[in-house]
Amino acid sequence: MKAIVIEQYGGKENLKEIEMEKPEPGEGQVLVKLLATSINPIDWKLREGYLKDMMPFEFPIILGWDAAGIIEKTGKNVNSFKEGDAIFARPETTNRGTYAEYTIIDEHLLAKKPESISFEDAASVPLAGMTAWQCLFDFGNVQEGDKVLIHAGSGGVGSYAIQFAKHKGAYVITTASGKNTDYVKSLGADKVINYKEQDFEKEVSDLDFVLDAMGGEVQKKSFSVLKKGGRLASIVEKPDEQLAEEFGVTTDMIWLQPKGDLLAEIGQLMEDNKIKPVTGETFPLTEQGLKDAHELSESHHARGKIVISASK
Repeated sequence: MKAIVIEQYGGKENLKEIEMEKPEPGEGQVLVKLLATSINPIDWKLREGYLKDMMPFEFPIILGWDAAGIIEKTGKNVNSFKEGDAIFARPETTNRGTYAEYTIIDEHLLAKKPESISFEDAASVPLAGMTAWQCLFDFGNVQEGDKVLIHAGSGGVGSYAIQFAKHKGAYVITTASGKNTDYVKSLGADKVINYKEQDFEKEVSDLDFVLDAMGGEVQKKSFSVLKKGGRLASIVEKPDEQLAEEFGVTTDMIWLQPKGDLLAEIGQLMEDNKIKPVTGETFPLTEQGLKDAHELSESHHARGKIVISASK
């Protein structure tokens, strides 16, 4: 099978197309013919070697951890899915990811692809969508009427977080550049703060929840806009415990826990037209396509999810 791999850590020029043996599913696993995947910051952070201590993988490494495709083969004791099923998933984080024609996925991580959306759109959902959900609801306990601030609302996680929070009935504030104002409003944002022209900490206060996708000074300033008892979830770095105590807020860094049943729940919201996919630019599953996609992701200026299509 064709796969785009890295054989050493470094820049995007290390992405290389090679031929590899098609994998075989084990017990409780399926073999998926991939029709689309997507790009997440973990991809290029691992490529650069920033995560090598946390994830000491052997080379060659196939990056990518979003999947949308067709089940080609099932292993033993797979009961809820069969050959030919259209699925989407966030596979386990291994050195055999989804920048390839085929991948292996555990059954409990699978969800049926919503019939109303394409494989490309489905690939935009798993990692970003479930991360946003777990930040907002599993940790943040966001409820109807809550005031929430979502940083980087035009990004992958932010684009889903705005929609989920709005669907729940929250008042949604987000930061974005001026060019993305209409986009984040179309997702449901009630108030948009242009971070290039406005200081968010001067614009809002007494919030119930903040989703931090930036870290650094943005995260530190976010403590001041929360009410006592508020919550701050970060997807980039562990929040300052001293500041959390000083401001009387609860914080955590959220690492996604992939779950097929949660993804199925999100998929049903899409089937019911209550949430829409946030596919941005799409690139082909080629060496150059992945290099271009990584370059865009590393710019931090992508709108929505960057998707890789096997059919382009």
